[in-house]
Amino acid sequence: MRIIYSTEKTKKICEDIKIATQYFGGNKMLAISLMSRINSIKQIEHIKDLINQPQMAFHKLLNKGKNKNLEGYFAIDVKTRKDKWRIIIELLDEDKKPFVPCNIDIVSNYVKVVEIKE
Repeated sequence: MRIIYSTEKTKKICEDIKIATQYFGGNKMLAISLMSRINSIKQIEHIKDLINQPQMAFHKLLNKGKNKNLEGYFAIDVKTRKDKWRIIIELLDEDKKPFVPCNIDIVSNYVKVVEIKE
């Protein structure tokens, strides 16, 4: 799986253990878990492989106010469902364009690129 990051800051948090630890308020276990999740994403071939891993808790994001349009975005837990931290991803095609509409049941066998939003 190819990963694209929405910002340079997001990339640094996801790829540097020191920066991730600082971002999580010194919680090194969360930083290690984040690195593990990122490595897991890199190792899979299609997004379906990630969906089939229950420990990732892959789920669709819903619009719950706050003026955020979360249509087409998904998330996985950084560590557990009890923690508030999620990795927010958008599924992209080979041309790095989002699937519109993003019907996960149809595109899950084809997605080889994701963008990590935050």
